[in-house]
Amino acid sequence: MRDPDKPQQIIAAAIRVFARHGYYNSRVSDIAREAGMASGTIYLYFKTKDDILVTMFREKMARWVEFLRPAIAERPDAPAKVRRLVALHFTMLEDDPDLAEVVQVELRQGHKFFRGASAHEITAYFALIGAVLEEGIAAGLFRADLPVKLATKMLFGAIDQVATSWVLGKRRYRLSDMAEAVADIFLKGVAR
Repeated sequence: MRDPDKPQQIIAAAIRVFARHGYYNSRVSDIAREAGMASGTIYLYFKTKDDILVTMFREKMARWVEFLRPAIAERPDAPAKVRRLVALHFTMLEDDPDLAEVVQVELRQGHKFFRGASAHEITAYFALIGAVLEEGIAAGLFRADLPVKLATKMLFGAIDQVATSWVLGKRRYRLSDMAEAVADIFLKGVAR
């Protein structure tokens, strides 16, 4: 009989192991040891180490988008929503450095991952950003000719690059301190 809590235990252990040793240098036995279980137990819940990584990303990203929707909805207008989104993204990574390491560095090592495994989750995040930009256009706060798909990718790209630099720089400063500048630069580019 399977324990419904085990997959989350395994994912949490995998994040710690991947952050410490890197995805490619980690073994399922390392994850099992970290989780306090036998290696065979892992295979009751996940087929491979790749399966653990993909499941981790899908679950974390789905929860993130689910959390973000109401968190930015309470803001009064699109610029305030953009500022809140950037700040929350940076705070979330800053509050979980192991997850930040895995998401910003380890996931990028697999080209296959970005071609298929994460497409749905990234699309949901992009749709949320795009909806905020559309709201800003409709309210007359953002340029009417704003190419929403491109602007969405640019905002995500800026957030992603600043976060990756923070991780690679060994987190020597507060990532959340960068949120206002990133949002401000972006908003100046899309403002009407």
